[in-house]
Amino acid sequence: MKTIIVDDEHLALLKMEKLLHSREELGVDVELIGAFQNPKTALEAVRQTELDLAFLDIEMPEMSGFVLAERLMELHPSVQIVFVTAYQEFAVKAFEINAMDYLLKPVHSARLAVTMNRLSKYVRTDLNDAGTTSLCCLRSLHYRDRRQQAQSFPWKTLKAPELFAYLLYYRDKTVSKQTLMDLLWPDNDIKKATTQLHTAVYQIRKMIKTYELDMNIKYQDEGYRLEWGNVILDVDVWETRLREAPAVTPETLAEHLDIMELYTGDYLEEHRYAWAGPEQERIRLIWLDHAKQIAECQFGIGQYAEAIGIYQRIIEKLPYIEDGYAGLMRVYAVLRHPVEVRRLFRLVEDMLYAEYVTPPSKELAEWYWEWERTHSFAT
Repeated sequence: MKTIIVDDEHLALLKMEKLLHSREELGVDVELIGAFQNPKTALEAVRQTELDLAFLDIEMPEMSGFVLAERLMELHPSVQIVFVTAYQEFAVKAFEINAMDYLLKPVHSARLAVTMNRLSKYVRTDLNDAGTTSLCCLRSLHYRDRRQQAQSFPWKTLKAPELFAYLLYYRDKTVSKQTLMDLLWPDNDIKKATTQLHTAVYQIRKMIKTYELDMNIKYQDEGYRLEWGNVILDVDVWETRLREAPAVTPETLAEHLDIMELYTGDYLEEHRYAWAGPEQERIRLIWLDHAKQIAECQFGIGQYAEAIGIYQRIIEKLPYIEDGYAGLMRVYAVLRHPVEVRRLFRLVEDMLYAEYVTPPSKELAEWYWEWERTHSFAT
């Protein structure tokens, strides 16, 4: 990929250039066509040449990285932008203009590896599935267009997207008309429910045609079947990547962090479809197991801040299980924050009693009281 680096700091340019050369084994062939301290010089240099990838500093006196990114995209609409900044607060702004990623200074090789792995996946998808539309069920039912930008389907009724989601879940299986009518229009008489079903199916077929999705709805044996073609589905991609990934180790941590970023939300969580609950729970528990493995690996190699972040995400997503609290307690014990350890134990005690009328697990309780004993002895 033809690549440029733009940063007004000479040392930052040299470091990024060195890091990029060390990342060649990740499957992206980087051809550095220029490293520039002046954004205007960078713009002039790429006017008459192809450009695939740009690493841009955000704060530069001549021209901000955001402005430079917009100019580059005018010249090369498919260019991938990665912002490099010393300030976390620029992250949201970075993604607002469709950046592939952003890196915080000082850039570390492990974090750059996450970016390059994501870029490698993008290149493979672009080569194998150029011009295709992909479907997404994580967080909400939506699609990604041919430039892989998230878009919403313009549904005209509320039941059509739920019918589509239901048939998508049971793809390649015939679902009876009666099952669909009982699920979506239980209070309507048979005639009205049948009309509503036909209207919703018509909408779905129209969406499939409009967005050129490689699938088809067939009516057979008094039911409907969504015949699945060569369509990318985000939840399938995530599960496949996770299933095929090597064990979580310090050496494979970057790959697993990349996989974790594919999990953008729980299965159809924004729609609150009651029938989707079991599948949502199944997938969420797979995510939990993976998140715990990553956090334990980070804890083991002393990446305490990163482990804390993962455990906090576990608590936010699954507040009624003790795993996230237990992990945080162990990290804070190592960091010698006894107030936090005690606060978390009281919190998990109160939560478990209020939700399940049960105490913490024997394993956690024994760990905590042993910690209390040794901590009290030490102090």
